[in-house]
Amino acid sequence: MTRYQARAIGVSRRFGSLHALDNVDLDIAPGELLGLLGPNGAGKSTLLSLLTGLRSPGAGRVELFGGDPRQPRNRERLGTTPQETGLPDTLRVGEIVEFVAEHYPKPLPVGELLEQFGLSELARRQAGSLSGGQQRRLSVALAFAGDPALVVLDEPTTGLDVAARNSLWDALRHHQQRGTTLLLTSHYLAEIEALAERIVVMDRGRVLADGPQREIKSRVHTRTVTVRGTNLPELPGVVRSELDDGAHRLFTRDSDQLVRDLVRSGADFEDLSVTGASLEEAFTALTAEANPIDEHAGGRA
Repeated sequence: MTRYQARAIGVSRRFGSLHALDNVDLDIAPGELLGLLGPNGAGKSTLLSLLTGLRSPGAGRVELFGGDPRQPRNRERLGTTPQETGLPDTLRVGEIVEFVAEHYPKPLPVGELLEQFGLSELARRQAGSLSGGQQRRLSVALAFAGDPALVVLDEPTTGLDVAARNSLWDALRHHQQRGTTLLLTSHYLAEIEALAERIVVMDRGRVLADGPQREIKSRVHTRTVTVRGTNLPELPGVVRSELDDGAHRLFTRDSDQLVRDLVRSGADFEDLSVTGASLEEAFTALTAEANPIDEHAGGRA
């Protein structure tokens, strides 16, 4: 048994003058739920295409279950959902799931899969009659049809409403608890924050950070003091403030001192809470630090 489900070792890839990946290293261990973050042009899609065998690296080495991802035998335990998928309009949902499942030696039961992804009531609907969100749920479900060891999900909840997104999150958590390894990309940072244990941040073809979510967040030294009140005074140590539906969010490097100053001010307030940096704040800080001047952003890679 290989130590890693997938690996990128010193991988680089160019598209003409665009350096999409620059000496990238990435190891994905069994059972992980890894979130891959980066702005457009970061190299995320290129990296996924290498790990899943759709492209070859220009330099370095890529492994999938210890072998070359371009070899079909090494993709037998891989499930994928790309950003854009084409489904046959005239086939019914249940027929599509059955067709895909039959390509694997030990697929998951079709009924079980439909239930997990909220598709049971749509089993007899033709794919062409589904909404965009319903088609997206079906596409994600198909990635799990063969009971894969590793699933790569590129923007899996695009087009889903809140209820459908939360339901899909539950399904992903269920499969990870069963031992499935998940690699997830999303521009919806709250999704990565809710699901991923480990986070990799990329920008301009390079890995900026790689570690547990708490470690990524700890790179931002500000904390947020949230409080409700009127006529709050200007307080020292506030580096930025926001007002949202009556709640003041005060960003500071010393939350203890800020709270003491607030109490001493004599202002009337309630519902005070102190939190660390969010994943969005950490992501913004990391990418801003790597690109202090970004006047010539490239296209998507």
